[in-house]
Amino acid sequence: MPSKVRIALDAMGGDVGAAVVIPGAAISLGRHRETEFLLVGDRARIEPELEKHPALKAASRIIHTDVAVSMEDKPSQALRRGRKTSSMWLAIDAVKKGEADVAVSAGNTGALMAMSRFNLRTLPGIDRPAIAGIWPTKRGDSVVLDLGATIGGDSHHLVSLAIMGAAMASVLFNNPRPTVGLLNIGTEEIKGHEEIREAGETLRAMNLPELDYLGFVEGDGIGKGRADVIVTEGFSGNIALKAAEGTARQMAELLRNEMQRSWLSKLGYLFARGAFQALRDKMDPNKSNGGVFLGLNGLVVKSHGGISAEGFAYAIDVGYEMVKFDLLNKINQMLNREGGALNSVQTAQEAVS
Repeated sequence: MPSKVRIALDAMGGDVGAAVVIPGAAISLGRHRETEFLLVGDRARIEPELEKHPALKAASRIIHTDVAVSMEDKPSQALRRGRKTSSMWLAIDAVKKGEADVAVSAGNTGALMAMSRFNLRTLPGIDRPAIAGIWPTKRGDSVVLDLGATIGGDSHHLVSLAIMGAAMASVLFNNPRPTVGLLNIGTEEIKGHEEIREAGETLRAMNLPELDYLGFVEGDGIGKGRADVIVTEGFSGNIALKAAEGTARQMAELLRNEMQRSWLSKLGYLFARGAFQALRDKMDPNKSNGGVFLGLNGLVVKSHGGISAEGFAYAIDVGYEMVKFDLLNKINQMLNREGGALNSVQTAQEAVS
């Protein structure tokens, strides 16, 4: 484990930029004193915020650029306009150069993925990277991937996601053999697209010591915590994420309206405040902020663009944990060790065909 964790922050990313990034970094530093920061962005915007946080100022270095990727830029536009000059690119480049251990940005997701893939490249054996997020469930947290990095995927891609997700779950949950399920329209082995069925057969035949494959999981199984890791391709994963976020907001709004309908409901709320507070804490999107880009030759974490300083701090925390417990090396070992995970995919597929 490194004695110092060096984190590069895209201080221009997100809806607000430095006004959220800097106080968020100060909050995270309070939890992890052995952190050093590279703050990448417009010095004129960063320094006034930094003066409010002396401890963070002492632990930080500014890399100046006044070029920022907008939230509306298409990935191709961002690469053309912001390559080698934007705050997003320079934060990622710091990871590539070894000046930082992880980059964190609340900027444009498509641009961040495009720049990360272009600059860092993918790990050996990985065709496409994925976004892995932490999903609150009835029994704790689960890792869900892919949440929208790429659309579609063959069985080899899904098996790769399962292996990388298991590595992340083992780090986060201190579990040497996390359970893994494939998101599908039913739990029966005959259901779903051919790619999903083939991936399930392959994972079962591989019988990897690093993960415990449970089979197919339906959509409601994510929230129930059926598995430590839920694997799906990016299209359905992103829809599942947005549907869950929308449902959570809808339920909160409905509950708030009902609590204000009469004096009796307001009185009931007073008696149940503790339970409602516990529910709010459990569903707080700030605490599950931070999607990890898996499959790259370097660590990048994506924060929601409209998040608060506290929420951005959680994204930094995720990056800190991934570095502290050597996620990248763990994934590399699982993917490419002699006779290991991806080396045995073809053998397993031949065995089930």
